[in-house]
Amino acid sequence: MSEPASFAAFVASVPRFRAGAGALLRDERGRVLLVHPVYKDTWEIPGGLVEAGESPLAALVRELEEELSITPSPARLACVDWAPPKPPWDAGLMFVFDAGTLSASQIDQIRLPPGELDQHLFAPPADLDGILPPSLARRMRTAIAAADAGVTLYAEDGVARSLP
Repeated sequence: MSEPASFAAFVASVPRFRAGAGALLRDERGRVLLVHPVYKDTWEIPGGLVEAGESPLAALVRELEEELSITPSPARLACVDWAPPKPPWDAGLMFVFDAGTLSASQIDQIRLPPGELDQHLFAPPADLDGILPPSLARRMRTAIAAADAGVTLYAEDGVARSLP
């Protein structure tokens, strides 16, 4: 590899990653909140892409307010998942925050934005594989395990990893 002509050229050569922030939100029975975007055939977790200059936590708060009309309780990072490239997307880092348990009154206050989301549901963790895309189901199983253990896990394509 040749040495960059300048620091600016070096910085320009550093890879950029997309980033996403999602919420692990559960009801009082331990079921996981999922949302259905109008522009997809699949279910997702609440959250979205991190905008330029925005932190993952700020993106999570913004997305929950925009998508659900709720302000989350303090969230703890459950997992960071390296998502491999899947065209048209480049690789990315996906942050899943444990945003706690929603009470029945908080659930009643959920308002979905027309034109973006058309449904929400609470699914038992055991059912996630049959509802979510495979990589997201793996990511959410990792996030649930981390949240339940009170730890933060690193994952690759949804599978928890550690140093050999």
